[in-house]
Amino acid sequence: MNLKLHSGALSSSRVRHEFPANRTLLVSAKIKEPEAILRRRLALRKADRELSRGNYKTALTLVKQLQGKPGGLRGFGAAKQVSASELESLTHESVIEDHLMCTQHEAGHFVVGYLLGALPKRYVVSKMEALMQNEFVGGGVEFMGFEFLREYFHSMQVDTGGILQMNLSRQKPSDGIYKGKISSTTLNRFSCVILGGLVAEHLVFGYSQGLHGDVEKLNRVLRWMGFEESEIDSHLKWAVMNTLLILVRHQEARSRLAETMALGKSVGSCIDVIENNLNDI
Repeated sequence: MNLKLHSGALSSSRVRHEFPANRTLLVSAKIKEPEAILRRRLALRKADRELSRGNYKTALTLVKQLQGKPGGLRGFGAAKQVSASELESLTHESVIEDHLMCTQHEAGHFVVGYLLGALPKRYVVSKMEALMQNEFVGGGVEFMGFEFLREYFHSMQVDTGGILQMNLSRQKPSDGIYKGKISSTTLNRFSCVILGGLVAEHLVFGYSQGLHGDVEKLNRVLRWMGFEESEIDSHLKWAVMNTLLILVRHQEARSRLAETMALGKSVGSCIDVIENNLNDI
C-alpha cells in the first residue's frame, strides 16, 4: 500500500480512510482470540466427560480434532523425538565433554602440585573407550610430600572390611593434636593442590561436575586437624585465591598438560610439557 506524504504528514483523506479499518481489524482479532480459547475449553470439558465415562477413544477423537486448529491444542503430539543416530551423536558429545573435564581436572591438580614443589608420582585419567562403555574410572594424581594423610586415613578407618568411613557426621576432630605436627608450608601446598582440579574446571567450563567434592575433602582434613569453622573459612578463601592465581598465570601449561595426560604419557613427559609452556615464574 502506497501512502502519500505532504509536508511530512499523512494526507488527511487517507488518514480518515485507513485508520478506522485498522481499528476494526484489531478489535476483531481481540474478539476472536477469547472465542477460540472458549471453544477449546468447552471441547476439553466434553473430553473430560468422555474420560470419566470410560469412553477413551471418543475423548481421544475430541482432542485430535483440536490439534493444529487456531486457538486449539498446540502441544498435543507436538514433541519431536531424536532418532537412534541422533541420540548416539548426543551421547558421544557428552562422553567427549566428560573426558575433557576429567583430564582438565587432573591436569589442574598435577600442574599446581608441580609448581608448588610436590612431585607427582603417578596419575590416572578415565579413558575415552571406557566412558563410551559407561565404565567410569575415577581419575587421580598421587604426589610425594603428603605423607601426613596416612595418619588421617588411618584415623578414619573402622572395622567394616577395610572400608574407610568418610562421613562428616561420624568424623571426630583431633583436638588440634596434628596442628603442630604438620608444617604450614605442607598444609598450604596440600590445600592448593587438592583445589587445583575444581578451580581448573571452573576456568575451562565455568562450572564443576564434582559438586565441590574436593572442597569437602579439604574441609574434613582441616576439621580432623582441629581447625575451627572460622579458621577453615579463612583458609579456604586463601587457598582458592592462590590456586586461581597459579592456574590463570599458567593456563597454556595446564591446557597442554591436559592433552598430554589424555594420551596417557609418562609423568616425565608431562613435566616436560609443563616446562615448555610456562610463563615467567
